[in-house]
Amino acid sequence: MKSLLVCIAMGLFLTSCSNDDNILPDVEPEQEKPQPAETKTAADYPVQNFMWQAMNLFYFWQSDVPNLADNKFSDLEDPDYISFLDSEDNPTDFFYKDLTYQHEQSVGNNAAIDRFSVVNENYKDLVNALQGISQSNGLEFNLYLNDDGFGVYGVVTYVMLNSDASTKDIKRGDVFVGVDGQNLNIDNYISLLFGDASSYILNMADIAGKDIVNNGKAISLDKIVDFSENPILVHKVIEQGDKRIGYLMYNGFLAAYDDELNDVFGDFSAQGIDELILDFRYNPGGRVSSAVQIASSIYKADTTAIFIQPSVNKNLQDTFFGQPDKFTNVTIDSETPLNELGLNRVYVLTSRSTASASELVINGLEPFVDVVQIGTTTTGKSEFSYTLVDDPQGAFLYDPQRIQFINPDNQWALQPLLGKNANADGFSGYENGLVPDFEIREDIENLGVLGDENERMLAFTLSVITGNTAKSSFQAVLSVDYLTNSKMFKPAGDNMFMDGLIKPSALTSIQK
Repeated sequence: MKSLLVCIAMGLFLTSCSNDDNILPDVEPEQEKPQPAETKTAADYPVQNFMWQAMNLFYFWQSDVPNLADNKFSDLEDPDYISFLDSEDNPTDFFYKDLTYQHEQSVGNNAAIDRFSVVNENYKDLVNALQGISQSNGLEFNLYLNDDGFGVYGVVTYVMLNSDASTKDIKRGDVFVGVDGQNLNIDNYISLLFGDASSYILNMADIAGKDIVNNGKAISLDKIVDFSENPILVHKVIEQGDKRIGYLMYNGFLAAYDDELNDVFGDFSAQGIDELILDFRYNPGGRVSSAVQIASSIYKADTTAIFIQPSVNKNLQDTFFGQPDKFTNVTIDSETPLNELGLNRVYVLTSRSTASASELVINGLEPFVDVVQIGTTTTGKSEFSYTLVDDPQGAFLYDPQRIQFINPDNQWALQPLLGKNANADGFSGYENGLVPDFEIREDIENLGVLGDENERMLAFTLSVITGNTAKSSFQAVLSVDYLTNSKMFKPAGDNMFMDGLIKPSALTSIQK
């Protein structure tokens, strides 16, 4: 109606003007009143708000990060707090730059204090990765730099059981230099090998002296959605003279395979092994409770003996986190009675890729058994973590029974470092890695077959056990410049997490 009246009025006005030379005075248009600015609250920044609260409560270096100080903000409605949440649009940058203590992502590896905290946009991807589930073609490999420091080449370390790669003409020791026809280099290897593509073609190569030469062979690989890796790749008993030696290649501490792992130790026990070799050279870590289980099976199920002593920030020191974790006599989830060997010595094969829970087994057993480490220096990660999600009533701790309580507007997850694990003697200072008793590197020109008695590292270990070390058989190998390995680009990376040992109910009373 108002529009109709305006049109009629305009029509009358124009008619009047056509018959009258009188000019009507100008009329100032009515000014619109400015609207008051909308007041923002923490709820307008759900991701950043969750990140700050969770990190303020749990982060190991909370007292070293000014932005996480308990007196930084008066409360969650403090205008300064809201401005802080609004200061960074990108949650990933907010996490690494504003909430962590000299993280590698911000200050580089040389200056980093925190090298391992992780953030992920979807908690399901992170949780799956920690359970060994990911989108994978089943190929694991190490990456190395060419002599020019720019070109990159890969060497296959192993192929996962029942994967796409296991059906293709590719095996341990094979070398590749390109993806989809593009040569790998320091600038493109991440996007080509670890991007979103569900399939790619590897351009294979040969090692010719010190040169890596494309041989024209191409291998097509497809990623399987929700592929689950069985970390128990090889287990067998090897007879050497009068000794029966158990050998286990274990590539990840995954809860889903704890019962199967217990069965392996049961088989070792039934066969009466005298010695045990744990091959952790490609094991980046995982669930701490699985590490406790392995250590208990090796030593003994002494539930009075301390395996690890966690140290955490001041908010958590007097809660569950401050209590030592002891050896176990059952598997954590199914509570199946543990098969134990009662050994007084164990041999562990390590490399630069050996990290986290793998190192925990070595360090945790040191006070109780003779741990003979063979290979190269490990990564150096004594810190542990836990998956945190936007579930304030659950103390932000991921709990599969509380998925319905996770904020539907915020699916982000954090995997920050919560503390450090020391052994029963109080030692946790291996930031530069655990140094082997016998140093020997793999020969990328002849990697051999895992579990075969002639494979270089296993053969050397067997010679140490039997006392038949023939140094001439283990000569120096081609020098290589190690860059990284494929497992570091999974959502969980080389994390050691306390799944199964942290009790959410013990933490609810200290929420702020």
